Amino acid sequence: MGNNGRVTRPASARAARLDQVCAAAVEVARAGITEVDPADVGDHLQAVAEGDRLVTHYFECRLAGYRGWRWAVTVTRVPRSRTVTICDTVLLPGADALMAPGWVPWQERLKPGDLGPGDLLPTPPDDERLAPGYLLSDDPAVEETAWELGLGRPRVLSREGRSEAAQRWYDGDHGPSAAISVAAPAAARCGTCGFYLPLAGSLRQAFGACGNFYAPDDGRVVSADHGCGAHSETLVETPETPVDELPTIYDDSAVEAMSVSRAHGSVEAAEPAEPYGHS
Repeated sequence: MGNNGRVTRPASARAARLDQVCAAAVEVARAGITEVDPADVGDHLQAVAEGDRLVTHYFECRLAGYRGWRWAVTVTRVPRSRTVTICDTVLLPGADALMAPGWVPWQERLKPGDLGPGDLLPTPPDDERLAPGYLLSDDPAVEETAWELGLGRPRVLSREGRSEAAQRWYDGDHGPSAAISVAAPAAARCGTCGFYLPLAGSLRQAFGACGNFYAPDDGRVVSADHGCGAHSETLVETPETPVDELPTIYDDSAVEAMSVSRAHGSVEAAEPAEPYGHS
């Protein structure tokens, strides 16, 4: 005997057929857009079948600031009726629509330098950059300052926090790739400068603070391979240039004797001096 059980076949998805009556109701759909002036509704773009006797008409949107957007009007009709009614009207973005950027929480929108006087920036309890101060740390500097529970800092930098800070400093304006560092002599590195103050802990090998009043990075954290022209060992050698001896214009160290002849009528040396008329 054969198997006389019920034979079932999987239902195949059938594409919706475009209803011609609903598809022809372009002006009915256009009249359903009452939110704006008729001039803000452009040309008819297409009609898409959404289901049985259910069609959506798309129109060009001419509103200022809505480039690429489309008016979508869905129409339908009851069986055996040629009267088309409007189901919904909405403004939808197209493939090339000009859209506002996605919303970003304010904590993620902050940038370095945004925090001003009086502003408060709460730190979330689960911030991975921080760790409870009573936990053992892999940073000796933290262990030296980690007091008994309740007396020290509640939280300290975690390994992730130190790593993020180090990478940010190294890639910033005070790392080896900064313009002033690239232009400095190759030997003028902060790690060999007398004004370099190394940090404590695990960051000591790579970072320190600049203590040179004349350096542009004074008071800032710099990497050990950062550099500038104010390095403590930067010496400018001035070559000695011989000075040409100028010729002597007047020399009063020598006196040359000269004979002077007296003119006719001059006073002889033997004659007495004439009185001047006063004592």
